[in-house]
Amino acid sequence: MILFITKMNAKRLTETAKTIAPYIHRTPILTSRLLNEISGADLYFKCENFQRMGAFKMRGATHAILLLSDKEKSKGVVTHSSGNFAQALSLAAQSLGVTAYIVMPSNAPQVKKEAVKDYGGQIIECPPTHNDREETAKKIQEEKGATFLHPYNDHNVILGQGTAALELLEDHPDLDYIFSPVGGGGLIAGTGLAAHFFGNNCKVIGGEPSEVDDAYRSLRSGKLEINETTNTAADGLKMPLGDLTFPIIQKYVSEIIRVDETEIISAMRLIWERMKIIIEPSCAVPLAALLKEKERFKGKKTGIILSGGNVDLGNLPF
Repeated sequence: MILFITKMNAKRLTETAKTIAPYIHRTPILTSRLLNEISGADLYFKCENFQRMGAFKMRGATHAILLLSDKEKSKGVVTHSSGNFAQALSLAAQSLGVTAYIVMPSNAPQVKKEAVKDYGGQIIECPPTHNDREETAKKIQEEKGATFLHPYNDHNVILGQGTAALELLEDHPDLDYIFSPVGGGGLIAGTGLAAHFFGNNCKVIGGEPSEVDDAYRSLRSGKLEINETTNTAADGLKMPLGDLTFPIIQKYVSEIIRVDETEIISAMRLIWERMKIIIEPSCAVPLAALLKEKERFKGKKTGIILSGGNVDLGNLPF
C-alpha cells in the first residue's frame, strides 16, 4: 500500500482521465445562488448524478476493465454488489465488449436487478451474507476464469474515481475545500489524491452518516474500525473502509464530519427543491456535513461531489 502511494503522481491521474474519457461523461458543475446564501460559502457541485448509469462508479469500473490484458478481458469480470458498482461494471463491460458476472444477494431490490440486466450484466444470486457473496464470486472466478474487481478496494478503481475531482479542479483550480461522501472509501481516496496533486492547498473533507461512522473512528484510532449496524438512509455508504482506501484517506483527507439521518434527508430535499436535480441520500451527505459546521467554511470556495442519482422514486425518505 505504501508503495502504491509512493508511486502515485499527477501523471498517473491525468493518464487515467485520458484513458477513460471516451467511455464516460465529463459531468457538469452546477452552482446555486440560494444554496450559497444558505451555506455562506461559494459552492460548486460536481454532478456525478449525470454520469453514465447515474453515478461516479462508472469511472472506476471503466478504468479497471481497460487495464486488463486481452486474455483477461476475454474471460470476463466478476464482482459482488447490489448497488451502483453492479450497474457500473455491467455498463462498462458492455461498452468494452467484456462479459460481466454480477453476484447479487437474493434480497437486492428488483429495480437494481433490472438495471443490471439492462446494462448487460449476468446476475448470479446468492444468500444475503457477505461470506456468501465472496464465496459465490470466488466460484465464478474458478469456473469462468473471470477477473474479480472490487467495488472500491482496488488501486485502478480508486484512480478512476479520482478523475471526478480532477475535472472539478481543472475547471476551478482555486477551491479551498472539496467535500466527498465516505462509504468504502474509493471516491474520497481518489478525491484526496486529486486535491493533493492538482489543488492549491485544497483540503478534502468527508461527510459520513453517524450510523455508519467507521471512517471517522478509524481516522481517530489509526486502525480500521467496523460498524455494528448499518441503519442509514444513505444505503450507498454502508460499506466499511478497505485496507487499500484507508491509508490514502489517512494521508490525504483532512477530516470527516458526521451527520445524522435528519440532516441527510434535509440536505437531500434541499437539493431536490432548490437545484431541481435528482440525487440519492448518500449524495446529500457532503452538503449536510458542510451545513452542519457552515460557520467554519463561510466565504470559502468549496466543491461538493454529488456522487449519484440512482434513487428509488417509489421509496423516498421525505
